[in-house]
Amino acid sequence: MNKGYYLHIGNNYSVYTPDIVGIFDMDNTTVGSPTKKLLDNAEKEKRCIYTTYELPKSFIITVKNGKNFVYISQLSAATLKKRLLSGGGL
Repeated sequence: MNKGYYLHIGNNYSVYTPDIVGIFDMDNTTVGSPTKKLLDNAEKEKRCIYTTYELPKSFIITVKNGKNFVYISQLSAATLKKRLLSGGGL
């Protein structure tokens, strides 16, 4: 059974792959109000982690021990997908 690995999501940040719920493109998904509300709530509840000060291109939602976090990344969702498929990109 595959136990997972760490996916490098930018700068010095990595997330454990079994904890990933989804990887989303910032431009395509923040148009709708449900996504905006999700990101606003994560920010207000201090569950939003910025991996960069650059222009964000994607966000990653994780759940561990019943707590969810949103990681904001400067890497595109396509780049993260390639890293995920190739074993982490570390």
